[in-house]
Amino acid sequence: MKRFIVGFSLLALFSVLIIAGCSDDEVTDPVEAGEGHFALKLIDSVGPYDEVNIEVIEVSVHKSGDDSTSDWIVVSEDLLSVNLLDYTNGNYAMLADNTLAAGEYTQVRLLLTDNNTVVVDGETHDLEIPSGSTTGLKLNHGFTIEDGFTYGATLDFDAERSIHVTGNGRYKMSPVIRIIVDATSGNIFGTVEPVEALAVVMTFVGEDTVSTYADTLTGFFKLMALPAASYDVEISATAGEYQDALLEGISVPAGGETDVGIITLEVEE
Repeated sequence: MKRFIVGFSLLALFSVLIIAGCSDDEVTDPVEAGEGHFALKLIDSVGPYDEVNIEVIEVSVHKSGDDSTSDWIVVSEDLLSVNLLDYTNGNYAMLADNTLAAGEYTQVRLLLTDNNTVVVDGETHDLEIPSGSTTGLKLNHGFTIEDGFTYGATLDFDAERSIHVTGNGRYKMSPVIRIIVDATSGNIFGTVEPVEALAVVMTFVGEDTVSTYADTLTGFFKLMALPAASYDVEISATAGEYQDALLEGISVPAGGETDVGIITLEVEE
C-alpha cells in the first residue's frame, strides 16, 4: 500500500490538563497539612480483540524507605470492572483519586479478581493474569507527593502485546503497561476522513506502540499520554482502498494537546 505524506500547516491548540502532577492548581478536595493528592487513570491502546475485561479491587502504593514487602498503602478499594478497549480517544477510567502523606513513593500495585475475560470473534475466554489476585500487578514507578499538590499519572495498557495464547488455547496476560506523568505528557487529536475508512492511528513511544481507532461516526481520534516530544503519526485504513498517511514531526507540549486538524485519506490508485 502506498504511503501518502500529509503536508499541512500545523495548528497547535494547547490546553492544560485537569489532572496535573505537582501543578500550582488548588487541590479539588481539601487535604490536611503534610498531605497531597494522588490521581491515577487508565487508558488502552487498540488490540485485535472484541473486549478485554478486567476487575480491579484495590489500588495501593509503596512508600520509599519502607522495607516491608507487605506494607502497602491502599488508595482505592472500589471494585472497578472495565473493558480496556473502551478507554481510547480521550476516554479513561479513574483507578484512584485520594490523599496521600507527602513523601517519596516507589511502586504502584493493582490487585485484581480472577474474573477476567477476553472476547475474540464474539467468543468469551477466561483471561489468566498470573499473580493478579494474589500479589497483584506491581509497577515500578517512583513519584513524589508534595504537600498541598496533586500528582496525576496515567496507566496505558497495551492489550495486543499483553495477551498471549498458549498451545492449548488458553489466554494469558503478561501486562505491558506504560506509566506516564500527566504534567509531563500531552495528547494529539484530530479527525480522519472519510469515516468509512475505519482508520487506525498510531505512533511510537520508544518501543511501545500508542494507537487508537478513529471514531466510526465522526472520525475523531486522540492519542493520549504521550511524553512531551516530537512524533510521527501513521494513519491507515482498515476498510476500503485508501493510501496510508504520515504526519511527521508533530510536537506535543507538556501538559497540553496538539490539534492536527482533518486528515483526508486519498483513494488508492
